[in-house]
Amino acid sequence: MSDKDDSYKIVSDNRQARFRYEILETYEAGIELKGTEVKSIREGRVNLRDGFALIRDGEAWLLNVHISPYQSSSTYFNHDPLRNRRLLLHRKEIRKLIGKVEQEGLTLVPLKMYLKRGFVKISLGLGKGKKLHDKRETLKARQDKRDMARAMKRE
Repeated sequence: MSDKDDSYKIVSDNRQARFRYEILETYEAGIELKGTEVKSIREGRVNLRDGFALIRDGEAWLLNVHISPYQSSSTYFNHDPLRNRRLLLHRKEIRKLIGKVEQEGLTLVPLKMYLKRGFVKISLGLGKGKKLHDKRETLKARQDKRDMARAMKRE
């Protein structure tokens, strides 16, 4: 096997998710898309910031993720930018997620969208919302890390 098989290109990254949520587990899922959506994603015209995932009737759905309409296509063939998209997960994973989301009150958040072997994949994080003091703690730890790196660089 070549190293090309394992390579992937990150299209969109949700950096706010790691700040707002404490990520406990991550899952990789495929997405059911239309042709113009795939073309738009390849151009990197995706916004994951306000997105989230839900599980309804034994299926996982990605909501509130904005994929801009494809520019080189007519409006008739284009897609709705904020439509609900079905996530492709194994039944076992969905059953496991149902338990965690409903009973433990956790949230499914899209972390990043990438192309893997020509397919669009999304990395979902199972997270618990951070409180304000947790966010401050994260910022303080990050600042301390920067200060230590600067001190080491000067020596």
